Amino acid sequence: MEKKKVMVAIDESETSLYALNWALENIRESIRDSKVFIFTAQPMDDMKYIYASAQGSALYAPPAAAELVRHVQENHRKVAEYLLERAKEICDKFGVTAETYTEPGDPKTTICKAVDDHEIELLVVGSHGRKAIERVFLGSVSNYCVHNAKCPVLVVRKKE
Repeated sequence: MEKKKVMVAIDESETSLYALNWALENIRESIRDSKVFIFTAQPMDDMKYIYASAQGSALYAPPAAAELVRHVQENHRKVAEYLLERAKEICDKFGVTAETYTEPGDPKTTICKAVDDHEIELLVVGSHGRKAIERVFLGSVSNYCVHNAKCPVLVVRKKE
């Protein structure tokens, strides 16, 4: 019998690590025999602004702009690796072995793509608890995943 696949999507927020801890504390028995994945996206939305501002600056020629973008991308990758290492340590404390991975891209779509690519059967995400107007302007990763991921989504909201 193949193990079920559970993915916890995290970012640098306190709410996502809360969701990971909550899942490990509250549904550990349910996921004990599952294959657990920890995923984080490397946001790329600031790249277009960096590149555009570098293109418009007399100080940056196109090769310098490309180098700046590469440097920012490398920093995003390092942050992602740190987050995944921290999440893996949390899993280890609960006796749960987890695979970690990261992909560059918009968190909403990248998480849903990872769900498809890895045939995930349960996705766990944290919620920032934004009000409706904030969601309109800032978007909601958890809301997007609830409506677009091709598996059940457990949204964990931290008590205030």
